[in-house]
Amino acid sequence: MTDSHQPAPPRPTSRDVARAAGVSQATVSLVLGGKWPGRVSEATAQRVRECAAELGYRPNLAARSLRLGRTRTALLVVPALTNEFFARVYTGAAAVAAEHDFGVVLYPSPDGTGPARDPFASARAALDGVIASSMASDALSALHGAELPLVMLDSDPAGTDAAAHVNLDIADGMRQVTDHLLGLGHRRFVHLASAVDTWTFAVRAQALREAVGAVPDAEMRTVRAPLDVRAGREATEQALAVAGERPTAIVCDDDILAAGACKAARRLGLRVPDDLSVTGFDDLALATAVEPELTTVQLPAEQVGERGMAALLAVLEGRPAEPGGLPVSLVVRGSTAPPPAASRA
Repeated sequence: MTDSHQPAPPRPTSRDVARAAGVSQATVSLVLGGKWPGRVSEATAQRVRECAAELGYRPNLAARSLRLGRTRTALLVVPALTNEFFARVYTGAAAVAAEHDFGVVLYPSPDGTGPARDPFASARAALDGVIASSMASDALSALHGAELPLVMLDSDPAGTDAAAHVNLDIADGMRQVTDHLLGLGHRRFVHLASAVDTWTFAVRAQALREAVGAVPDAEMRTVRAPLDVRAGREATEQALAVAGERPTAIVCDDDILAAGACKAARRLGLRVPDDLSVTGFDDLALATAVEPELTTVQLPAEQVGERGMAALLAVLEGRPAEPGGLPVSLVVRGSTAPPPAASRA
């Protein structure tokens, strides 16, 4: 006796067709949308049509018309535009989009990291594809089922849902920070880590752990804080209040946390960098607004947006996206110096 209440099998998607035919989703879109001549071989087009028929695939007509570039609009999903980094990502994406007569619609998450309102409530049939930051990945739940090409920014390259990835060399940035501090003579570190659980912060933590761990007499403790100045200050105050030898350097996951660390040092009567070195990450405007100015890692945010939009255009046209990560660079300013003489003794 069969169970009449068994759930219906999931509807086949263009990704299933692409996998069966051994082609990209963009190729499936071109073939089933009748835009393949001159771009895809007759044999490939026939294989895609046969796989679609065997799977019983029925394209989402609204989404298909958009994927083929009829509205020339991309959705950029970011945590929040209150963070300058993502505003600069948008600037870069919009510049490349404008060169190709595309528009970019912003979809910021209101609380910075979690789900936002469904963007399709007013624009369900007005998108060609999605560019999304890994820090706003929860917000992508609203997009499931739309079958739009997805380009992920600053995310795990092993992720399978994206048609392309655009990453910064985050691990190298953290290695540059650590090498700088170790070279100055620091051996006692605190990692002021972001409380946001994403790939980019996990990579920073691992790179820092490995770099410090490679030096026999170096040690590190980790404290976590939400990404705001007050939380960074409170976490640093607690870290510095722990009994035992005081750390001589605080390595922060971003400039906002670093600003909080500098405030904590001041409140405790410590001088940056004479008593305590502090480093940031991102090189936001904040990095040069604090005193002393922050030693930090400069991230090419606009290039991230440019590369993300270029990758989406490549996917839509059935071309491979440009490979490789974007390099980052350490900017040494006034917040780092050799540790106090007593610590070097």
